[in-house]
Amino acid sequence: MAVNVYFEDVNMGDESPPWSRQTDFMNWNRYAAVNDEFVYIHMDDESGRKALNEAGAFGMGNLRYTYMLNALRDWIGDEAEIRECGLQYRAINQKNDILTVTGKVTKKEVVDGENRVFLEMNVVNQKGDPTCPGHAVIALPSRGK
Repeated sequence: MAVNVYFEDVNMGDESPPWSRQTDFMNWNRYAAVNDEFVYIHMDDESGRKALNEAGAFGMGNLRYTYMLNALRDWIGDEAEIRECGLQYRAINQKNDILTVTGKVTKKEVVDGENRVFLEMNVVNQKGDPTCPGHAVIALPSRGK
């Protein structure tokens, strides 16, 4: 279970804890079942090769988005809120890639009475190649409240 992160404890340049998952067919299948996303290019190696001249079936972009949300939630705890999260799909992830969500605090400010922290984020593969640059805005509780 996540420990609450407080606004006063976060500083510019801080990094969120790395959050990793190995993407394999089992995880893709589970994600596809929940989201009704049984698309051949994600399930069948021959279809993946034909579609984009890839090595085989390749991962769903939206799964990496959920990884980013999970990484944030695991870091900030239950008392905080994710206000915004967005990313761009820049590279394909292959079966058995190890994907790690990274984040770095770029700004913190009080907006409309809410303690907001802005992060630059990415999902990198096991080679360190960025696949999904993005950003997030989180609202953190204060130790003073």
